[in-house]
Amino acid sequence: QVQLLESGGGLVQAGGSLRLSCAPSGSIFRFNTMGWYRQAPGEQRELVATITSGGATNYADSVKGRFTISRDNARKTVYLQMSSLQPEDTAVYYCHYSRTGGGGESWGQGTQVTVSS
Repeated sequence: QVQLLESGGGLVQAGGSLRLSCAPSGSIFRFNTMGWYRQAPGEQRELVATITSGGATNYADSVKGRFTISRDNARKTVYLQMSSLQPEDTAVYYCHYSRTGGGGESWGQGTQVTVSS
């Protein structure tokens, strides 16, 4: 079982920046993918960005060029640097962990990001 502790959400004006952090604990498999998803009110949860344990990244088209996902393997922490934030980025952001090859996944409790116009 992997637990995910998120931090860094908050309220920011349009054009501003925030950095989210996700620190996993528990039985973390060496080969894994971690990432961020978001869910706005009345919408389905959607992918924002993912990063593998080898460093390969994937981004939603809507955040390319504005968001950067990274990981500190020594601390096992994943970060999402969000810049040029827009009101449409307002959502609850969830950290996600999945073991490469299947066998388990975990979700964080979510952190609210609100962008005011």
